[in-house]
Amino acid sequence: MPDPRHERFAQVLVDYSTSVGEGDLVLIESTPLARPLVSALYRRVVQAGGHPEVRIGVEGAAEALLAGGNDEQLAWISPRLRGDAKEANVRIAIEAESNTRGLTGIDPARQALFARSRSHLRDLTMERAAAGELRRVVTAFPTNASAQDAEMSLADYEDFVYRAGFLDDDNPVTSWQALGEKLARLAEWLGTKKELRVVTEGTDLTVGVEGRTWIPCDGKENFPDGEVFTGPVETSVEGHVRFSFPAPHAGRLVRDIELRFEAGEVVEAHASEGEDFLREMLAMDEGAKRLGEFAFGMNDSVQEFTGHTLFDEKLGGTVHMALGKAYPESGGKNESALHWDLVCDLRGESEVHADGELVYRNGEFLPDLF
Repeated sequence: MPDPRHERFAQVLVDYSTSVGEGDLVLIESTPLARPLVSALYRRVVQAGGHPEVRIGVEGAAEALLAGGNDEQLAWISPRLRGDAKEANVRIAIEAESNTRGLTGIDPARQALFARSRSHLRDLTMERAAAGELRRVVTAFPTNASAQDAEMSLADYEDFVYRAGFLDDDNPVTSWQALGEKLARLAEWLGTKKELRVVTEGTDLTVGVEGRTWIPCDGKENFPDGEVFTGPVETSVEGHVRFSFPAPHAGRLVRDIELRFEAGEVVEAHASEGEDFLREMLAMDEGAKRLGEFAFGMNDSVQEFTGHTLFDEKLGGTVHMALGKAYPESGGKNESALHWDLVCDLRGESEVHADGELVYRNGEFLPDLF
């Protein structure tokens, strides 16, 4: 029996997240596993007057290229990808994997080469989005692989995904608008601050944010969403941080990441599992050693760690930081082929100070701040 939530999911993505209109070229990217949502999206884009173009990835293609391709093949960019990056008005990307660890056996150096070769396409996409020329959203369709990562049954994981997106609410858009208003007030208040200090077990980190813009995220670039982020001052980060949650990236999982920063740059890096991969990512280019993003997770409908960064970085009571590329709309200037989000849980004993004043304790902002 079809799940009616697929139609609601598609409606929110098309009507609210990306505001598809007459004549828009709309890319819908996923795998065969997301067919129910892809079909619902196609119908909704047609109803909105747009031109849907579906891009379905082939299972195992990335592994085959990374394992067997030569350097020239790894660096080659399809003309279709170039055209998509330049011409699309809307991009809806749906993550739906049958094996979330499919690239674990690949040489990290080859993954770094592959990422560097495509970084200019990602940068073009980010620049067009910041300029208002491209509306884009990344989301996820529940699969058995993701459910296993979350240690849930598929049915329970489906419920989690739809709850995280407010899709069980009578009016999901109204719920997102309400959260967006709260996040906008928080972003405006944070914009008056110069420096943040995060303190919890294994972490004492200072981040400069003076002059940077805080972006409230209300379901229009990620879905689900629920964060406020900025681009830290590139040379400002000092201290050490231990990331509570395992960190997935590029088909791998790295556990117990610990980083030490001096003058904004990682000078020490450790992990209990995947340390070689971590070091290769940090060596990808000069900007990979610096933070391009600092954010607070504010979606209280996400309370379980799932191993999927799209959800984990929104988890209420967390902060996350991204090594590498900064989003231009935040004022961040760091350039890199890498953008790797790492999540730190603050729901236990923790404090965040803004310009020397305690503003956040044990996973929550103090009341009446904004």
